[in-house]
Amino acid sequence: MIDDYQNLSIFPSSSADVLANLVVALVCGLLLSIIYRMTYRGPSYSVTFVNSLVLLSIIAAIVVMVIGNNIARAFGLVGAMSIIRFRTAIRDTMDLVFIFLSLALGMACGVGLSAVAISGTLMAGLVVIVLTFTHFGAPRRRHFLLQVIYHATEQADLSHLLARFCRSLKLVSLKNVGLEDLTESNYHITLRDARKTEEMVRTLRQTRGVQQVNVFFDEDDYNPPTM
Repeated sequence: MIDDYQNLSIFPSSSADVLANLVVALVCGLLLSIIYRMTYRGPSYSVTFVNSLVLLSIIAAIVVMVIGNNIARAFGLVGAMSIIRFRTAIRDTMDLVFIFLSLALGMACGVGLSAVAISGTLMAGLVVIVLTFTHFGAPRRRHFLLQVIYHATEQADLSHLLARFCRSLKLVSLKNVGLEDLTESNYHITLRDARKTEEMVRTLRQTRGVQQVNVFFDEDDYNPPTM
């Protein structure tokens, strides 16, 4: 097995080999894009990014086949591609993971390791799906940032009310706002029952002296209620 990899010729021997490598790269890219669509949980889904994953696999395969075993050609391509400037910001760490995975699969296809490319796609895809749908790495308790603007005279009533809904409550900032003797309090909280978030916000908003209530969530895929 090791000798087979050491003796592997990077440059395809025929047009049929080139086409086969590109087809496998296309299949791997399509599978990768489907997995990305299934597992994406971010705030801004991008169709162009999904399409780019397919093309990146093909492009990586083409680059590897063009380079072949020629070192001079490799340096020439590096120099030519160094003039390209990528200014698109990667918003999600998983997006960067998919980009590297797409390039790696394309490189495997370019050198004719179709079994490695397909196996890698299936294995990596299965891991991503399992991690996503089992919520692996998610905190056991959801933490929130609660912002309340109220008249300073209502602070005692506010603390008593928050204790009804919050398992833990930590005041992180307190400041005066406006010219009407208003106080802005910011808390890190964990709720006794996350399903009662809207009820808590509604109850706080109806409390005498409270002017504004905002709840900010750590998760990007959830829009917090604001009243």
